[in-house]
Amino acid sequence: MNVTTHRGLTELEAGLDQVRQSPRDAGTLELIVGRPAEDERTVLAEAQLDVEEGLVGDNWATRPSSKTSDGAAHPDMQLNIMNARAATLVAVDPARRPLAGDQLYVDLDLSEANLPPGTQLALGEAVVEITAIPHRGCTKFKDRFGAEALKFVNSEIGCQLNLRGVNAKVIRSGTIRQGDAVRRI
Repeated sequence: MNVTTHRGLTELEAGLDQVRQSPRDAGTLELIVGRPAEDERTVLAEAQLDVEEGLVGDNWATRPSSKTSDGAAHPDMQLNIMNARAATLVAVDPARRPLAGDQLYVDLDLSEANLPPGTQLALGEAVVEITAIPHRGCTKFKDRFGAEALKFVNSEIGCQLNLRGVNAKVIRSGTIRQGDAVRRI
């Protein structure tokens, strides 16, 4: 049986209405994914968010960044958060969502109009803040989900809705669990 792992642009655009129906003020933390090493993913039922470490056990702190003068991990890119509906749309199979490379997948409207930089979100016991650095699709995203998915998330509407997700930093440490409420504060 041949299983499709990539959607065409028409099919992706047809899924926008479902993504746009994401809650605006309070949603759900659907998936937590640790990245212990490059190209490795661990789906977690529970995790710790830490002001210094980000997602404890994730490799963010050791990942080089082209956005810092010394190449160290960027403090405003501590967490990558993606809309769970958008992730499912591009992944085709929900089990493939972790391949996107984000740590948190939420059912919440992540559009810039709804959650501009500086917006704080309560997740479980933790609080995170959306940062101003855009989160865009890259070559790895294209390799995993197809060229059409990359065009889709990086399109004008894709950027307005932050379909590829947002960057964030932890401002209050705490435990988070799959299924926790995510609310704007």
